[in-house]
Amino acid sequence: MSGRVLIAVTHLLGSGHLVRAVQLARALARAGFSVTLASGGMPLWAMEDEPFAFLQLPPVRTEGVDFRRLLDETGQPVTPERMAARIAMLEQAAARLAPDVVLTEHFPFGRRQIADEFLALIAAARRANPSALVLSSIRDVLVTPKPARIAEAQERIARLFDAVLVHGEQSVLPLCRSWPVTEELAAKLLDVGYLGAPAAVAALAPGAPTMAGHPDGEAEILVSGGGSAAALPLFALALQAASLLPERRWRVLVGRGVAQADLENLAAKAPENVVVEPARPDFPALLAACALSISQAGYNTVLDLAVARRPAILVPFDAGGETEQGIRAEAFAAAGLATCLRLEGLTPQRLADAVRDDIGKPVPRWPVPVDDGGRAAAAVRGLLDARRRVSGP
Repeated sequence: MSGRVLIAVTHLLGSGHLVRAVQLARALARAGFSVTLASGGMPLWAMEDEPFAFLQLPPVRTEGVDFRRLLDETGQPVTPERMAARIAMLEQAAARLAPDVVLTEHFPFGRRQIADEFLALIAAARRANPSALVLSSIRDVLVTPKPARIAEAQERIARLFDAVLVHGEQSVLPLCRSWPVTEELAAKLLDVGYLGAPAAVAALAPGAPTMAGHPDGEAEILVSGGGSAAALPLFALALQAASLLPERRWRVLVGRGVAQADLENLAAKAPENVVVEPARPDFPALLAACALSISQAGYNTVLDLAVARRPAILVPFDAGGETEQGIRAEAFAAAGLATCLRLEGLTPQRLADAVRDDIGKPVPRWPVPVDDGGRAAAAVRGLLDARRRVSGP
């Protein structure tokens, strides 16, 4: 028996939460679910050809790491009317769809500033379908908040959520590295594997051709920073490091969340051996062919590197008390998959030296399979079937 799934996600700074929610929505649709994805962040690409219904809420975003101050698409502080409209749209969707499953991306482990709309969605869904499953979907590493906020999240998990889908593997990065896992929480955690695009799954499958030993020759240094402006300090540092290695071509790919003026400023400051351009759809091919990658350590970036198996320097984003990328980068480095450097105290000379040292290094295979969402879809199906056996169809 099929089921109706309503996914709610709001990305505020980068694009990772939306990317993961879309991949999960596709996987659930492939598994036979009727899926609606409600997104409350800035629109990033057209969703018309997706195998799920898409609902765009009046978007909100942040400037830098001030997650308490929500802005609209024009950069103005959001109004109470906009936030009320978002809640109303989610409640109406829940009433119309009467979902069998409500899935919240990142909440209640994060997105505390928009908790009211997630809570309103859950309440509306259970009014429409009292037996609806409520699930949380989280990445492998979380940002550890203050103890009071941890307690608040744990209480909401215990009271409202049936299970938590963890898109990671305990053997690589157990959730307890970034979040206190109580016995009660542990009972609700379901590891469903690292979630990547089908190309990543195929590339990392046992027996897949390896890229280790790829000749670097005249290959370029590839610098990327995800989808937000958080990488601007790394880009500026990379331009200075590139001037110390004039014999090597560098390419800096700037995410679509960076203002055009900032992109143009970087291009104006770039030495002759550096190309600065917007992020490109052929990024996986560029990564696979590069001599070395310099990037932050977001969830999707790490999976891209796992597929490419090119020498990599990770400079995790850690401004504003962010801890997630640092934990992931250190684990990646401990496995021999990259060099981890911290932005604080990093000089152009030190970055250039690391580039010289790492070019040509062999890169081991990513230690665990990457999943296309099939494990998560199977977990949702199992939970829903168990609920139906208890409550009836």
